[in-house]
Amino acid sequence: MNAPARIYLDHNATTRPFDAVIDVVAAAYREAFANPGSRHAEGRQARRVLEAARESLAARLDCLPEEIVFTSGGTEASNMAILGLTTGKPGTIVITPGEHAATIESSRHLQSKGWTLLELPLDTDGRIVDAQLDSLPWNEIRLVSLLYAHNETGVIQDVSRLSALCLANGVPLHLDAVQAVGKILVRFHELGAMCLSLGAHKFHGPRGVGALLVRKGLRLSPTQFGGHQEQGRRPGTEAVPLIAGMAKALELCTDDLDRRMRDMTSLRDRLQAGLEQTCAPIVVNGSIAHRLPNTLNVSFPGADGEALLVALDLAGIACSLGSTCASGSSEPAPILVAMGKPPEVYRSAVRFSVGESNSPKQIDDAVARIAEVVRRLRSNSTTA
Repeated sequence: MNAPARIYLDHNATTRPFDAVIDVVAAAYREAFANPGSRHAEGRQARRVLEAARESLAARLDCLPEEIVFTSGGTEASNMAILGLTTGKPGTIVITPGEHAATIESSRHLQSKGWTLLELPLDTDGRIVDAQLDSLPWNEIRLVSLLYAHNETGVIQDVSRLSALCLANGVPLHLDAVQAVGKILVRFHELGAMCLSLGAHKFHGPRGVGALLVRKGLRLSPTQFGGHQEQGRRPGTEAVPLIAGMAKALELCTDDLDRRMRDMTSLRDRLQAGLEQTCAPIVVNGSIAHRLPNTLNVSFPGADGEALLVALDLAGIACSLGSTCASGSSEPAPILVAMGKPPEVYRSAVRFSVGESNSPKQIDDAVARIAEVVRRLRSNSTTA
């Protein structure tokens, strides 16, 4: 018996690069292979490709070209922001529950050096409670860092009140926008953040490249040493082909962003409606009105999440329990616990994230396979 065709519903973990992106990367490896810091014709050609990519990204992210620092990805960008903004006397770092490991582990490293870590409470939809922001110990806070769009639930934060308070109190705000860029409109200056992280492989760009946006005039201490590149903030020869590919990917995503958002929302909602009809009872985790257009975090009470993940993979469905960077952990998702979800909900949660490669027919096929797996696991659970 032939195995069923695979259906990839894990686009928040990574995306397949667009064919046009692969072409751009290959062309840059051939034609802009030189070191962009070299003072010869080949080096100048590489520099032109590098700076053209920087300007393209800046135009689509509402920032200045000189506010872009190229990195190896979103994790390095977040590390650079958090560690580079906390070089003075220890104070308080504010984050939210369920942050990406790049933020959590960087913050815990600082905590071991005397910094205080404070978590903002979230409501049952996974959003910041604005009414509680004024009571924060602003005279002690030195940095606020949080996910703009949550990688597990897809919940998008309204940061307008928070950014205003950060500005009024002279506290830098860092936004981890790795899951947001390329999926929704992200305008750096309008958000009011001082730093913003992104990674190309989340929006059909190449792996191994990302960026940190740093507001002009902000002092960001370097965390690596050995070169003058990127205004002395990130040493090492820039990966020109990957950077060119990242710029091309964002061009393709943002040039037709409204249509792409409609298409993703339609596929996500089709998946959700199908699961509600065939797998009841289910629980959709996170704000329904304020989430990424492609993300569905859903629980199937009566079925174990780990068992679901394995059984769905065998059924040809690629999905995840949450952040791939935290895979292997048997602990409940901190974001779902922080939202007040009971054990039967957070232990049965699965994240589906649709993308460019999915079709309505694939979604319908996925619903049928998921429903069969859920029915089987629930039946086994009740008879055990």
